[in-house]
Amino acid sequence: MNQYIVLMLIAGIASIGMGFIPSMAKKIGISYSIIYVGIGVLIYLIWPTALPAPLPQKDNSLVLHLTELIVIISLMGTAIKIDRSFSFRRWATPLRLILIAMILAILVSALLGVFILGLPLAAALLLAAVLAPTDPVLAADVQVGPPNERGKSEPRFALTSEAGLNDGMAFPFTWLAIVVASQGISTSTMWHWTWYYLFYKIAGGLIIGWLCGKLVGYLVFSISEKYRLLKASDGFLAVSLTLIAYAIAESFHAYGFIAVFVAGLTLRHYEKGHEYHQQLHSFTDQMERMLLAVLLIFFGGSLVGGVLAPLTLKMALVSVAFVVLVRPLTSYLSLLGSSTPLKEKLAISFFGIRGMGSIYYLAFAFGEVRFDQQDVLWAVVSLTILISIVLHGLTATSIMERLSSNKNN
Repeated sequence: MNQYIVLMLIAGIASIGMGFIPSMAKKIGISYSIIYVGIGVLIYLIWPTALPAPLPQKDNSLVLHLTELIVIISLMGTAIKIDRSFSFRRWATPLRLILIAMILAILVSALLGVFILGLPLAAALLLAAVLAPTDPVLAADVQVGPPNERGKSEPRFALTSEAGLNDGMAFPFTWLAIVVASQGISTSTMWHWTWYYLFYKIAGGLIIGWLCGKLVGYLVFSISEKYRLLKASDGFLAVSLTLIAYAIAESFHAYGFIAVFVAGLTLRHYEKGHEYHQQLHSFTDQMERMLLAVLLIFFGGSLVGGVLAPLTLKMALVSVAFVVLVRPLTSYLSLLGSSTPLKEKLAISFFGIRGMGSIYYLAFAFGEVRFDQQDVLWAVVSLTILISIVLHGLTATSIMERLSSNKNN
């Protein structure tokens, strides 16, 4: 059996499993991500040569595009789940996490990279930037449920909206690492980074996303409803909007991740109570899970295929410190002074799940410029993701249920 047929078989089995494994995992109180990573580990331990090499270094372009696709689909699905209309007051918690916690985490992580791991400045900045965003793909267990579902708690809303926002907001810092690696630090390069990568590309993503969401909302809920053109089964329009918003934003050199999330959020709040939003959410959720099943298997394969080979004790300690200290402490500090109850602050701070977004950013940066110690960066990021999957995957269900029960009592 050739590799292509084996890949088709694994993809099919992995997709079928997504119909059963998530519900089984929820009953036993763990994340299905742990199960799929374990499956990948077993497959590559038993048949190490039957499948393509799982190491991301072997085909950076393939890793880049697969993770790019799942992240943008996940961003659309995440946006469609959010019922809360945007205002600076109502979104104060996620905005604190983006504007304060994420910046502090980048600063601390960069310092760890330079002074503990001995990385060059550009590599340390890149490590900090790719670890900064929480992941919308692997965070289903701590996010809000489908549109118009009752009982959406503040921790779930905060973690959902944070994951949607910061996958785009971390991009300027990835570009900062790329600029430093390729051009060094000077007044002119920092000025160019500030106005172009920080302001223009963010603003462009926001505007394009809003326009795309408004346009599709008008077509779906005004024109199509008026002339009865839209069927309830046409949930694929969510993926269509994802691709359109992303492609247009990237064509204008804006941040496509931001455009997709804003487009989804804008569409979600166009005829907010319409039942069609359920169809949009269901379709994106199914697409995301199918892709995720395959990617998690390959991630598991990479763990036993050599991606962790460069690890040292210092690297392992930095990965552990990021998950259990840097993210929780910076997030808790950012929430000081807010009205959120202490237990909810602690939960929000703890569940900074890392995943496919970090892999995408690292592959993107390596496609732009050559960084020193690339294998070291892959090892640290992969271990951090693994720690997050296991630690958060074992605790998310029980902690979130406990918070919900306390809220109801």
